Amino acid sequence: MRLTFTCLTAFLLLSTGCAALSEGQAGDPDYAAQAEENLRLGDEALENRDFLRAEKYFGYVKTKFPYLEASKEAELKLGDADFEQEHWPEAREKYDSFVKLHPTHPKVDYAAYRSALTHIKDMPSDFFLLPPSEEKDQTEVQSALNAMNSFLRQYPDSQYAKEAKEQAAEAKGRLAKHELYVAAFYRKRERWPAVAQRLEGLLARYPGTQYDEEAFFSLHEAYVKLKQPEKANETLRKLIQQLPGTRAAERAQRMLGS
Repeated sequence: MRLTFTCLTAFLLLSTGCAALSEGQAGDPDYAAQAEENLRLGDEALENRDFLRAEKYFGYVKTKFPYLEASKEAELKLGDADFEQEHWPEAREKYDSFVKLHPTHPKVDYAAYRSALTHIKDMPSDFFLLPPSEEKDQTEVQSALNAMNSFLRQYPDSQYAKEAKEQAAEAKGRLAKHELYVAAFYRKRERWPAVAQRLEGLLARYPGTQYDEEAFFSLHEAYVKLKQPEKANETLRKLIQQLPGTRAAERAQRMLGS
């Protein structure tokens, strides 16, 4: 009796496994004969957010038609599928691979830009339950700035250059804001050498942001506290030079005159 039960159990498990295998096979797309048609079907699946099916179509084109132009297009679209799923490292790896393998392809700038954009997308957020982004680790923000600047150096005439400049400016602003946050932390503790060091770094590495004015005046205060009047005055002169015609420059001129 026990043997019969054991055999029955084994049969049911085997049947279940075979059924699952059949369902998985049945779930595969009905691939078309032409590469372009499979790309179209993959695009349709991607638009419907059926990512698994889209990846199967694109993977099929890449594997079955390796010498056609459609295969390169499929490589890009596999990166797009990861991008749409917010799988940033995976998408970046695929885009970077495309750039390396196809440096003269007409869409190489697209792949390079999307690779850089994954860093932007992966930057710390300001979700209301979490600390502000400037209080978090800025490694990914720095990577985003580096990636966007690298893209702009390599593809200055790209149709994505304008967007890349905007993204780079956002990343630079966030890094400057972080430096201000750290400087304020040291300021509260009256650690003036650390304040000066962070602000000098901000103005040297991330100039031209909305935080320049605050950084200059805070740096001036730090040098006053450190009893370094010449450096304090030099900070004001730099402000006037870099922010001409502004109220900040007028204020700095009055402070120098006093």
